[in-house]
Formats: sequence, structure tokens, C-alpha cells
Amino acid sequence: MSREITITALKYNPSDKNSKPTFAEYKLTETPGMTLYIALTKIKASIDHDLSSDFVCRAGICGACGMVINGKPRLACKTLTSEFKDGKIELLPLPTFKLIKDLSVDTGSWMKNMSIRVNSWIEAKEQIDINKIEKRVEPEVAQEVFELDRCIECGLCVASCSTAIMRKDFVGAVGLNRVARFQIDPHDKRTDSDFYELIGDDEGIFGCMSLLACEDHCPKNLPLQSKIAYMRRKMVKA
Repeated sequence: MSREITITALKYNPSDKNSKPTFAEYKLTETPGMTLYIALTKIKASIDHDLSSDFVCRAGICGACGMVINGKPRLACKTLTSEFKDGKIELLPLPTFKLIKDLSVDTGSWMKNMSIRVNSWIEAKEQIDINKIEKRVEPEVAQEVFELDRCIECGLCVASCSTAIMRKDFVGAVGLNRVARFQIDPHDKRTDSDFYELIGDDEGIFGCMSLLACEDHCPKNLPLQSKIAYMRRKMVKA
């Protein structure tokens, strides 16, 4: 039997000087298997055409639909409305990122700056000859690298991080995960001392307070806790 659910969302356009933060309430009939993506699409199509939120893939791959759902950073496309037994859902934009409008935030610029800051690319010491067979990488090492590459840069780990909220220049778990990915990759010839120059301060690995909300909210279940601890041990030795 269908029920009526109530979705409350922040409405605010910072680029409009006349706009002030308010909450808008929407009531709609829940359908079987309804996700917040579906619910918000219905709201924008038939109730409030002006409501802004971000979606691309609908499958938890692009990371675009991150928002705070009843107090927790989550992906709207992977959140079922049926999870909320009282039928009441409150939506807020992710903190730490620049607000574009309503539930839309600019994670792209943040991720780009983070990527540049931690030199997010392979640094080899030799010229690669593409005519030769690639050097062998042990399967277990390759799998460990691939595991960290599953990050979709949704920003949920950053939005749930107390350090990131207090320090705008903190690289966050996503940045530390990125560094760990290249530290593990045998193609990258940088030393631990080289990585220390990138993250060996309070805006990097030593700024983490080990509250581990990043891993708690990661939609891909990445091993952020173990990799942050791994990089911290490496940086202390460096």
C-alpha cells in the first residue's frame, strides 16, 4: 500500500542577492523501490521546477548526487525512501564545498585542486618505450591499486570529516587515498620523502583526527581507515 512521504529541502541561491535560506516542504506518494533520485525527479517535474540538485548516472558510479540526508552524507540515487519509517526526509547540500544552488554543490573544483596539490599522476624515472612489453606487476599489488581507484570522488568523505569542515585546505580522505594509490603503484618511483613533501603536515596526513567518519560514509566501502593508517606510518618514518 502506497504512503505519503514528506521531503524537506533547503532552497537558497547564493548568486541571487535577494535569496535567503529557507526550507521547502514537498509531499508525494511513495512508489515501490523509490529512491531519492526518483523522488527529487518527480518534485522537479511536477511540483517545483526551480529546485536544484545534481544527478548523472543513477547507479552510484558518478558521485554527483551526494547530499546530506537526514543528517548523514549519502548518495541520493542509492537511498531508498522506504528506509525512513516515518516518511520524513530532510535534505541539505554537502558542507565544505561551494554551494551552487539549493542541493547542488561544486565538488569538481575542489577535487581538481586536491588532485593538483597531491600530484595525482605517475612519476617515473625512466623513459617509457611503448614498443616493449610492459613490466610485470604482481596480481595482488595490481588488485590493491585497482581497489583504491574505485573512488568516485563523490565528496561524502570530505563532507563527513570534522577536520575538513574546520580546515578548508585539508586534503581529506579522498586526497590521502589518492596518495596511497600512487605510493603502492610500482610504476611510480617517488620515495616516501617525496610523498612527505605533499602530505606530511597538518593539512595532510597529520591533520586526520582518526574519527573515521570518512570510511563510515564511503558508498564504495573503500579501506580508508587502513590506508590512512598505512600512510601515517610511512610519513612518520620519512
